[in-house]
Amino acid sequence: MDRKWIGVLISLVLAAVGTWVLVQYVNGADDRALEGVETVDVLVVSDTIPEGASIQDVSQRVERQTVPASAQAIGSVDTLSDLQGTVTAVALVPGEQVIASRFITPQQFAEALEFEIPDELLAVTLSLSPDRAVGGELAPGDLVAVIASFGPFDINGVEPSDVDPDADEPDEESADLPQTPNSSGIILHKAIVTNVQVEELPAETTAESAQEQGVEVAPTGNLLVTIAAEAAYIEKIVFTAEWGSVWLAIEGELAAEEFDQVQTRNLIYRGILTIDDLAVR
Repeated sequence: MDRKWIGVLISLVLAAVGTWVLVQYVNGADDRALEGVETVDVLVVSDTIPEGASIQDVSQRVERQTVPASAQAIGSVDTLSDLQGTVTAVALVPGEQVIASRFITPQQFAEALEFEIPDELLAVTLSLSPDRAVGGELAPGDLVAVIASFGPFDINGVEPSDVDPDADEPDEESADLPQTPNSSGIILHKAIVTNVQVEELPAETTAESAQEQGVEVAPTGNLLVTIAAEAAYIEKIVFTAEWGSVWLAIEGELAAEEFDQVQTRNLIYRGILTIDDLAVR
């Protein structure tokens, strides 16, 4: 064989050996990093899994990983055997650990999809940040209390019907009206959640960060929450969403439905002892 070709062959062999050594070193990096650390095996999502996916579909989009025990999410699993016969209740994103609480029976999933708005009610969709919508844990069929919050507004301000269309400027007497304090209060009990959509799923890097901290991943964007209620309350909800802010609170079927006093800063601090009060006692 020509010396030239022998040299080429030797170069190729050395390159292949070098590549193999490098790959083995990189593959062992994770093992070296976990030396001396308590670890557990968990299943991690490797590709986006849509809601309603069967366990068979899930099995093709997850992989087993070894992670520090401190990074294990609550309720995570290392096998799908105990989840047989269930489907995903929500979409799962790459990087998050597989958690048992995110699986429901096909019947429960079908009931959520088929949830219909009662004929006597209206429905409206609100765009809410996760912190205003129970962290994104809402599902069709849930009952929620609707809380309205407003900044200061003019007391006895004119209504639209009272405005003079020919007037060029506001009345001087109404330009400096006294204002209300900031206020919050429940305006509706047991509104029915009929649908929940997520505007944006968490980025893969966010999911990986949450996995390392052992916490669940929250939606990145706003939630589109559709709730059903009587017409009069729908008007109040829309007004609040337009001119104030809306919060939703999960409400049990046995929760009291009394409408308490609208809360202001003065009422919230009322009854709280100060240091001077304690000194007198």
